Amino acid sequence: MNLPKTTLLYLHKPKEKQILLAMKKRSFGVGKWNGVGGKLNKGESILEAIVRETKEEIDVMVNEKDLVQVATLDFAWENKPEWEQQVNVFFVENWEGEPVETEEMNPKWHSIDAIEYENMWVSDTHWLPLVLKGKKLSGKFKLSEDGNKVLDMRLEEI
Repeated sequence: MNLPKTTLLYLHKPKEKQILLAMKKRSFGVGKWNGVGGKLNKGESILEAIVRETKEEIDVMVNEKDLVQVATLDFAWENKPEWEQQVNVFFVENWEGEPVETEEMNPKWHSIDAIEYENMWVSDTHWLPLVLKGKKLSGKFKLSEDGNKVLDMRLEEI
């Protein structure tokens, strides 16, 4: 099955043990902490989409060569086939500019030891702690229709 590809980027300060999460202010995922990213435009590569989305959502410039892929996660929702997607997750440790709030996202630095998982997608508690420990993952998640329960999952280290 060929799932629509989406992007997800986390600004990461490993020495300071901090990660940038952004509160989604509208549409899909509203009210949840997440990284930045989204759908690819027609003809756009995954890396090009990350650069564009990061600039649009938090006004930060990232360079494709600095992006490190940490996970590929396939998502399905019960009774919502139109939401199925493959999320390509990246970390970046170098960027230009300071994250700012936009119409879509409100960014905030979080200690990786005190991430508010209760205000994130339910699946994030399963994979994000592992990538923060340096693991690279491939995974599949099936979520309930409202996205609040993991019905099935498979995670493997790659």
